[in-house]
Amino acid sequence: MSRISMEQVKHVAHLARLAITEEEAKLFTEQLRDIIQFAEQLNELDTEGVEPTSHVLDMKNVLREDKPEKGLPVEDVLKNAPDHEDGQIRVPSVLE
Repeated sequence: MSRISMEQVKHVAHLARLAITEEEAKLFTEQLRDIIQFAEQLNELDTEGVEPTSHVLDMKNVLREDKPEKGLPVEDVLKNAPDHEDGQIRVPSVLE
């Protein structure tokens, strides 16, 4: 992988609408080079026969079965609504 240049750092900062100084651009360039160099070390690892995974631990979601259940009575729900009409909660209009 090629090294990152200070011009590339400035370009990305411009795209992100970040105002950075020359000193910051130099610092970020050095830091990003170090990060890239560290990430490149991963290419040296032998991953032959290693199954792709999204997590290092074998985890499973523990979720309850999705069964429909009876909700609250409408009267109880409307007690907490600041404004309601015809069994429905009224909210301020957000569209003209």
